[in-house]
This record gives sequence, C-alpha cells and structure tokens, in this order.
Amino acid sequence: MDSDGGAEDLGPGDGLTPRQRETLDRLGAPRSTRPVFADGIARQLRADLEADLAPHLELLPEGRTLFVSKHALATVHACEERWRSDEVHDTFTILPPIVVGSVAHKAIELSLNRRSPATPGRLVDRALERLSASDEWMSDWLRDCDEDDRAEVRGEAIARVSAFEDAWPPLSHTWRPVTEVRMRAELAAGRVILQGRPDLVLGRAEGMRAGKVVVDFKTGNVALHHRDDLRFYALVETLRAGVPPRVVATSYLDSGQLHPEAVTAGLLDAAAARVADGIARMLAILHGGAEAVRRPSGACRWCRELEQCPPGRAHLDDAGP
Repeated sequence: MDSDGGAEDLGPGDGLTPRQRETLDRLGAPRSTRPVFADGIARQLRADLEADLAPHLELLPEGRTLFVSKHALATVHACEERWRSDEVHDTFTILPPIVVGSVAHKAIELSLNRRSPATPGRLVDRALERLSASDEWMSDWLRDCDEDDRAEVRGEAIARVSAFEDAWPPLSHTWRPVTEVRMRAELAAGRVILQGRPDLVLGRAEGMRAGKVVVDFKTGNVALHHRDDLRFYALVETLRAGVPPRVVATSYLDSGQLHPEAVTAGLLDAAAARVADGIARMLAILHGGAEAVRRPSGACRWCRELEQCPPGRAHLDDAGP
C-alpha cells in the first residue's frame, strides 16, 4: 500500500470516513521509510529452521509429509489434545458460520476487481452463485443446504462485506490488492510444508525493500493467537519470496479496529522458533509416543473430546454460561 502512489489523490475532500482514513494512514508508507532487509535473510531463516527440526524429523515416517497451517500451530500451542484429536479423526463438519467467511471473502474479491460498484447484497449473491458452481470445499453444501441455512449465510456475509466497506477505503489497483493468496514454503526437502492463505495482500517488494502488507479479517474479540497467525504468514512469505512483508495486520470487522505490526528480523526469528516448537510437539505426539497435554480454555466448548475431558468440563463449569 503505497502512499507515494495510489493514495496521493486522496485528501480532505476525498469522501473517506474517519475510519477509512485511519486505515489508510496506518497502512500506507512512503517508499523512503520502508525497511530494507539483508540479502539472504530467507536463506538464514530456512537454515536455522531446518537445523532446529532435524532431530525431530527422525520421528517422521519415511515418505510422509507434515503439513503445517496457522490453525494447526495455534491449536497445538493452545491444547495439544484437541490438536491430536483433530489430526486423528481428520473430519470437518460444515456449518453456516464456517461458510460465511468464504462467501464474504469471495464477495470482497469481486468488489476489488469489478469495474462498476455493487451493493454488498449483490456482491454476496454473486459470490454464492460462483461458489455453488465451483469445486470449492463448500460447494456441495451450498447447493444442498436448506433455505434457512442459506439465508443465515447470506445475511452474515452481507454484514461482513458491509463492515469491510465501512472500515476500508476503496483499494486502488496501484496497491495490487489480492484476496486469499496461497502461500507455501517447503522445508527439509519437502518433508515439512508450511502453508497459509491470508485474506488480503497489498503492495509488492522492490529488491530487498519490503512493500507487502498482509491482512487477516476477523470478527469477534481480539485474541493473542491472531498476532501469531500473522507472524506465521510473514515467515511463510519470507521463505517463499525471499523478502519479508513490510507489515502484517488484523482487521476486526465488528469493531472496525486495525491492529498492524511492523515486520522485523526479530519478529521472524520469534515466528520461526514458534513453528519449530510446534512441529516438535506434533511429531512427538503423532509418532514419538508423547502424551498430548490438555490446556482448558473457552475453546473447549467446540472440542470433540469434551465429554472425555474432565479438565475441559470443569473449566467450562467454572466459567459459567
């Protein structure tokens, strides 16, 4: 997101709301202020990560690949037993709240690439049509769900698109906005694959001068692991592209709040250490016979192991309704 190009036409009479102007001001940066990273930062991060992982990869059966996502990392660092259960059962129940995010993201993608504006309702309807006809994971559900579930998805998706428009200024094509960018970095000759799909990426790097801004949209309350999720994306992008992003940010649509964080070498080192620790525990639990640690939290109410987890039930009982 370049305040030297693309944003220069926006002034006091630009029609932006205070919240949109704040978003623009907090994410934009003149080229002269953007950090220039050391050449080889990605090679060093990769070498350090692979060295940390080497003794643990002895547990990974030959021919197997460990896929690591932000969700898997957040879960194993929060409650190892919940992560273990998800890995073992490998099941995924599609519910309206889960589908809402994908529909809203598709609608936002359409809004960014249309030559003429459209209302949030129209964008969501077009997104529903496109996704129903696609081979995405929710396409069968969208085609077969009952009218009430579809109405719930549509209403919540419209609310999210409206909240996005309230908080974000119109995105100039010069900012190179791209939604749901697939990121992937292979480690240890492909035995470990880090993968992610941030909601929005803006800008581009110039040589080793950082320029990208990586954004995730969230509803609900601020959570500490949201910051770790974005740091994971910064690490994957660095390993993939060779240049770190300039900023990572969580955009809370319900409140309109934006939580940006500048990417530094220290941030990337911390993200790499967290990834290495998480992978070490994953391999130890799956293939090394280690016992998964139970760490009760509010997330216990959605865990498939709740009925067999006294600490989780006790935690929810103490927390109340």
